[in-house]
Amino acid sequence: MIRPLALLTCLPLAAFAAGEDPTPPVQTQTSADCTGAQVWDDTHQACVDSRDSRLDDATRIDAARELVAYDRPADALRVLAAVTRANTPEVLTLRGFATRKAGDFDAGRALYEAALDIDPDYRLARSYLGQGLVEQGDADGARLQLAMIRQAGGRGTWAETSLAEALRTGRGYSH
Repeated sequence: MIRPLALLTCLPLAAFAAGEDPTPPVQTQTSADCTGAQVWDDTHQACVDSRDSRLDDATRIDAARELVAYDRPADALRVLAAVTRANTPEVLTLRGFATRKAGDFDAGRALYEAALDIDPDYRLARSYLGQGLVEQGDADGARLQLAMIRQAGGRGTWAETSLAEALRTGRGYSH
């Protein structure tokens, strides 16, 4: 039997291998100093509007992920609105996560499902959907998502482990 602590020590390596971010974003000036939909721009050492053309989508996505993790889901959604390639599984999943964390599970679920329409094996969408289902009291629905993650080759990934932990504790993650 794998002990929870042993599982957590393996988590970062397993998640990294799957291309998923296993750790909460580190707080930067984006969530500490910038307001609204502003993003910290290292080049100019200032907060800039997320629609600023100097920012690329990767910077916006990282900023949105950080904002959700630091309890600013509404600001994360405003940053994600500036992403130029918004119809990707990654962006749809992050929008779903921010929407769910802002308190609208049904709209978040629709975004997860849109991500899964594009890529049915997108494990992070399944994990976040499952975690939301746990929070809604639908453990059977969450277990189905967990089975689908495993079926898609997701054993040992952060997506699988975090959903299994949510099923065990009754709480989802904030990153």
